[in-house]
Amino acid sequence: MSELINLSLEQVHDLALRTLIGNGMGEDHARAIADTITQGQRDECHSHGLYRVLVCVHSLRSGKVDPNARPTLSRPAPAIVSVDAHRGYSLLALQTGLPLLVEQARELGVAALVIRNCFHFSALWPEVEAIAAEGLVGLAMTPSHAWVAPEGGSQGVFGTNPLAFAWPRAGREPFVFDFATSAIARGDIELHARQGKPIPLGWGLDAEGRPSTDARAVLEGAMQTFGGHKGSALAAMIELMAGALIGDLTSAESLAFDAAAGATPCHGELLLAFDPARFLGGALEEGQRRAEQLFAAITGQGARLPSQRRFDARQRSARDGVWVAKTLLDDIERLAA
Repeated sequence: MSELINLSLEQVHDLALRTLIGNGMGEDHARAIADTITQGQRDECHSHGLYRVLVCVHSLRSGKVDPNARPTLSRPAPAIVSVDAHRGYSLLALQTGLPLLVEQARELGVAALVIRNCFHFSALWPEVEAIAAEGLVGLAMTPSHAWVAPEGGSQGVFGTNPLAFAWPRAGREPFVFDFATSAIARGDIELHARQGKPIPLGWGLDAEGRPSTDARAVLEGAMQTFGGHKGSALAAMIELMAGALIGDLTSAESLAFDAAAGATPCHGELLLAFDPARFLGGALEEGQRRAEQLFAAITGQGARLPSQRRFDARQRSARDGVWVAKTLLDDIERLAA
C-alpha cells in the first residue's frame, strides 16, 4: 500500500491550481477546476479529488480542450438559461450561468440551465449544492462517454450518466444524492486499476462480454448499469434529457468525437432549479415540515441520509486535513514541474 501524506485543503487547492496553470490552463478555468477538485478531496470522494488533476492535464495535452475558452450566455426562453462553453471545461460555464438560473427560478418558479459544448469531469453534487445554498431545489444530469452497456447487452451505449438532486434544509446540510447510473463511477475503476486491486462482480464486463473482477479488463470492455433494467432506463433518460433535448452530444457521439485521444468527455449538462416559495406560497412552512418529517422517519430507525458520510468527511477534513497517496502526489508534482 502506498504511503499516505497529510495535506491541508489550502495545499490541495494550491497543488491543483499551479499544476493546471503550469500545463497551460487559463487561470479562470484553473481556479474553477481547482475549487471543485478540492471539494472532492475534502469530502473523501477520491475519484473526483486530486486524481482528476492527472485527467485534466492529459485532456489538455490531447489538444481537444480549449484552455482559454470564454463561455457565452444566452436566454432562448424565459425559463431557459444557456451557456456555450466553446469546448472549454464546464465549471467556468457553470459559474457564468448559475446566477441567472437562480434569478429566473425565483421569478418563474422553475428554470433550466443548459451548458453546451463543454468538457465535464466533476461530480454533480457541487452543482446541486450550489443551487440548494440559494434555497432552491436542484437537479442535474449529464452523459459522458459510451462506456456502459445497456442491461442485457455487452457493448457501451450509455455514459456513466450521473444524476444529482439537492433539497435545501434551513440551518443544516441539504438532502443530497449524486450517483452514476452505472454500477460505479468510472474513476473508481480507474483507481482500482492504478492500484492493481480487483473490483466486485457486477461493475463491468470484459471485451468478450463476460463479468469480470479485473479492473483493466473492464476498462477495455464495458461497465454495467446499477439495478439492472432500472439503471439502464435512467441512463437512457439522461441521454435524452442532457443530450438530445439540449442539442448536444450523446455518450456515443462524445466517444466518437474523442477519437481515441483519451480526453475528458465532451458533451452537455442540464441543471434544473425549483423555488419552493413559488410552488408553495403561504404553505412554504408546511412543505418544509413535511420534508423534515420524511427525513426524521428515515434517520429515526437508524438509517442514514445520502451524503451523510460525505458531510462527516467534510468536517473531518476541515479540521485535520486530508490524506493522499504519495504515489499520486509524486505523479502530480512531476506534472507541476
